[in-house]
Amino acid sequence: MKQALSKAPPAILMFWVVKICATTVGETGGDALSMSLHLGYLVATLIFLVLFALALIWQVATGRYRPLPYWLTVVATTTVGTTTSDFIDRTLHLGYPLSSALLLGLVILVLIVWRLVCGRISADHIVSRRDEVFYWLTIVVSNTLGTALGDFSSDALPDLMETMSKAPPFGLGGGWDAWGFELGAVVFAALIAGVAALHFWTRAPQAVLFWAAYILTRPLGATLGDTLTKPHAQGGLDLDRFAATGVIAAAMAAFVLATKALRRPAEGVTAPRV
Repeated sequence: MKQALSKAPPAILMFWVVKICATTVGETGGDALSMSLHLGYLVATLIFLVLFALALIWQVATGRYRPLPYWLTVVATTTVGTTTSDFIDRTLHLGYPLSSALLLGLVILVLIVWRLVCGRISADHIVSRRDEVFYWLTIVVSNTLGTALGDFSSDALPDLMETMSKAPPFGLGGGWDAWGFELGAVVFAALIAGVAALHFWTRAPQAVLFWAAYILTRPLGATLGDTLTKPHAQGGLDLDRFAATGVIAAAMAAFVLATKALRRPAEGVTAPRV
């Protein structure tokens, strides 16, 4: 027997901070190519699929977790997720509710198949090739779902809250339409806090909580990215997409370099010697 090295970092607090940065980079970077450069969602998706394939090949070729190929692959999945979600919602005209429901079903299906094939659903202990395949497949689908949920929340939540505020017995007051993307960010941050509470104070399956948090951090990053780059009229700060992407990517790299635990793999698990 030997100790197998995980190909994923430990799921500590800074892991989630960096992951949110990565999803925000994916949102602003995806929009930069598809919108700022006017390439369209289909062309941008194809470009990011190629970049994702190259990053994934590098990641799979490594024998253990290494920060650069791992986080490049994560960012690539978020950009693919952003442009793919936009293509489904806006080019195919499925709309946010239907696309979100379909993608949620796909995430659940992938996790069920992962459990049936491997006997477990892994979080940060990725030590076999089969686990690694399901790991990245789940990330791609969950990031696409997260983009759709983030866009759906920014469009639908203010209208929902505005309607509720005018109907008894809530009496919440009007003006919710001015919240825009900020309201979505608050809602998803609250949901993530709920998952964290379940992690610390219940015996809920940790792998399930990990993937629930992974899904929820994507729409949080999406809404934060929209808040930074969308026009003032839509509730955003109207920052340049390329500049916002560069600043957040630099912060992400600084967080990884400053966190010793993120520069090495999660603790390995005992695996049979090949």
